[in-house]
Amino acid sequence: MSGFLSLPMAELSIWLALPIALLLVIGGLITFIGALGLLRLPNFYQRIHGPAVFITVGTGCFLIASMLYFSGTLERPVVHELLITAFVLLTAPVVSMMIMRAAVYRDLRARRKASDDQTDAYQFPEDE
Repeated sequence: MSGFLSLPMAELSIWLALPIALLLVIGGLITFIGALGLLRLPNFYQRIHGPAVFITVGTGCFLIASMLYFSGTLERPVVHELLITAFVLLTAPVVSMMIMRAAVYRDLRARRKASDDQTDAYQFPEDE
């Protein structure tokens, strides 16, 4: 087994353990809030916002905590997690935006097809 996996947590200094624990708790809470938003919000456009914002930030907290832990235990800078964090922060919002655009085009297409098929499509009531 490799050396860094067998290191007990008791050997981790307190000045390193506190920020790691704080980042893990904050990341867990932020990810939980994003998951609740996915479950509780009423429509697709609101539901996609929770994971897009909150889970991206929660993942960043987990990765920075991992970077601190392995930098402290290996006693050298470990920056692989910064690269992963950059990729997650750049790709997750773009992917959610593309999913939202696909949903908008799908809804517009369905609305256009409904208006072509029926002449008495739903109209908003006139203001009196």
